[in-house]
Amino acid sequence: MSRRGQRYKEPAEPTFITVRVESLVFGGAGLARGADGRVVFVAFAAPGELVEAQVEREYPDYIQAVTTRVIEPSPDRVDPRCPLFGECGGCQLQHMSYPAQLAAKETVVREQLRRIGKLDDSVVRPIVGAAEPWGYRNHLRFSTGKKYGDVGYIGRKGYGLLKVDSCPIADPWVSDLLPKLQGHGAGLHQVQVRYSAETGTGLINPAIPDVPFETGQKAYVEELAGRRFDVSASAFFQVNHAQAEQMVRLVGEALPERGDLLIDGFAGVGTFAVIFSDRFERVLAIEESNSAAKDSERNLAQAPNVEMLVGKVEDILPDLEVRPDAIILDPPRPGCAPPVMRAILEFQPSTVVYVSCNPATLARDLRILVNGGYQLDSVTPLDMFPQTGHIECVSRLTFIGLPEAPEGPDEDAVEPDEIIVDEPGLE
Repeated sequence: MSRRGQRYKEPAEPTFITVRVESLVFGGAGLARGADGRVVFVAFAAPGELVEAQVEREYPDYIQAVTTRVIEPSPDRVDPRCPLFGECGGCQLQHMSYPAQLAAKETVVREQLRRIGKLDDSVVRPIVGAAEPWGYRNHLRFSTGKKYGDVGYIGRKGYGLLKVDSCPIADPWVSDLLPKLQGHGAGLHQVQVRYSAETGTGLINPAIPDVPFETGQKAYVEELAGRRFDVSASAFFQVNHAQAEQMVRLVGEALPERGDLLIDGFAGVGTFAVIFSDRFERVLAIEESNSAAKDSERNLAQAPNVEMLVGKVEDILPDLEVRPDAIILDPPRPGCAPPVMRAILEFQPSTVVYVSCNPATLARDLRILVNGGYQLDSVTPLDMFPQTGHIECVSRLTFIGLPEAPEGPDEDAVEPDEIIVDEPGLE
């Protein structure tokens, strides 16, 4: 069974199909149609290409395959920079030029808004690309080999260790460190490396014996929008500093210049709450992770008007007795739980800024807010993770109220918890 409950089968013998790729879908696979009409998701293909692909899994209504030969290449196809591309599961788009990656990602966001959210995609602004699409990732987790202590990544199929001496999307500090870690991973489950070029601090966790540098640090210091943040090993912080600065810019443009109360949902170590605290009389930050909330105790010292509430947003937000002027949402991939959506529609803050790492659940949640009286002003895609299929978006909504309800029941009305996301390949 798949993680979504669909049964699949793997071909007993190698099976190859020839397909024309129509577009990319969220996650980076190419979308094509098989001879039997089923959708085919082809890894490492580009839009417009005719490719030969090997079938890896067959589901009742779609097929997963991987490109084995490019018969008619796209003009946007380039040689991957990493020799492990195709084996490693970290990158999905190194075979496409960077402008083509950006265009494909913007198209994915537009398609998700139209198909899942039934929203007008004219609100989508041009994607904010990265000035440097390589050497950006400052936080990585490496798996280890039990026998020789190798350090690297798990293969694309979810098993097998790929020894990595350099990673082209990793911060140069991390890549320089990798050869020095080789041979020292035995007995460790993973090695986590985090680094901030802005503060010159980092961490290597857990403690590793017999290496000529410090390891086992519990935290390090990040800097964003001129503010400094203590970040523990288990707490979340954006991994692409330059694009995180762009995200802060977009969120700042979407928020009102002044207000009484801001709620920062999914607040992490207090990043947005601290950065925008000077615009509001009071800020309430909500965070479930105990480690992130503990970090925020130190970080909030620079913003005395911010209060941290520890717990799940869906538990805390509905019980608040104060109406916010604005709310920032930055949920994980599943998006916002139904109680969060219902609480927002009850409070009716004038501005909602929704930061999302999943265009599918973003489209679902935006539809709920629009149904509840919000106007979707803009959706700006942001390429936080070049060379991969991941996409971030910053959306702004303004409360305008519901039109006068017609007499009789609304048969088309949909409750928040009734809206679902389609199967993964179609997201």
